[in-house]
Amino acid sequence: MKYLVTGGSGFIGSAVVRKALDLGDEVINLDALTYAASLKTLDQVETHPAYTFYHLDIRDRAAMIDVFEKEKPDAVIHLAAESHVDRSIDGPASFVDTNIVGTFTLLDVARLYCAGGHAPQGFRLLHVSTDEVYGSLGPSGRFHESSPYDPRSPYSASKAASDHLVRAWGHTYDLPVIVTNCSNNFGPYQFPEKLIPVVILNALKGADIPVYGQGANVRDWLFVDDHAEALLKVIKEGQPGETYLIGGENERTNLELVRAICGIMDQECPGGASYAGLIRFVSDRPGHDRRYAIDPSETQRRLGWQAKTPFDEGLLLTVRWYLDNRDWWEPLLDRDGVGARLGRR
Repeated sequence: MKYLVTGGSGFIGSAVVRKALDLGDEVINLDALTYAASLKTLDQVETHPAYTFYHLDIRDRAAMIDVFEKEKPDAVIHLAAESHVDRSIDGPASFVDTNIVGTFTLLDVARLYCAGGHAPQGFRLLHVSTDEVYGSLGPSGRFHESSPYDPRSPYSASKAASDHLVRAWGHTYDLPVIVTNCSNNFGPYQFPEKLIPVVILNALKGADIPVYGQGANVRDWLFVDDHAEALLKVIKEGQPGETYLIGGENERTNLELVRAICGIMDQECPGGASYAGLIRFVSDRPGHDRRYAIDPSETQRRLGWQAKTPFDEGLLLTVRWYLDNRDWWEPLLDRDGVGARLGRR
């Protein structure tokens, strides 16, 4: 297949690009290269004969139309988004602009592509979303396909809005759309403002490791390569109009996660005293959701997909990757907001 991937130079997008190329598919990567993206993330595929890169913003309607007309993709995997909750608290406008207006522009260009008879038979558009649109869970239960939406942050609200736009374009214009909602991803190439890279890199430099509140917030963790595999399975075998939940079934409190990373760092990069001694509890993020957990059983049943990477194995691989790839993450530390406390309101 020939995929058009938006946000393909980001964390999850680059994993999708690499996986698709490994499977023999063709990939057109559209990325605006905002602060969280890096061309170095896809250095290894830059000269691949089945890979093409366009530096453009999905809000640029004319440029998007040109790409669709020129490349004639079989399918779109839409990953371009602003995704950091703390940044959304400080500056919600860019989240509304990219996640809502950008998704609208993509949907309408795809609608014209289909209405004009240019789209190949079986064309579909996969919109990749998050479990955060469902709000916060109590100590029990998990999100499922019919869970009501209850976004609590500017980020999750913007993603919820984009989800609704996608489904509306499917219903009103018969655009063949699919929505996925995933749990927290982790793995190599994650931008160093997210929790796991922050812990690893702060430990390396002997800096305080910040943990919001008492570290009791719970997240379900999914290894990024497993997510990429799931997305490609959904785009090929999923049904337009349907929603698929993709989770790792690896619930951990933030404090449990941070301590696990410190334990790995003690083994892989011993520095005398345990890195856990660097943990510092800091004031919590405003409106911090207590718990997320996805029930992926329907996706497993319908598509035969299941996350393969055990949590401990994926976390070890991730820590080792950051230890071995300073040339990737060190230049990113100078980007705006990295290393600063964001989201204080």
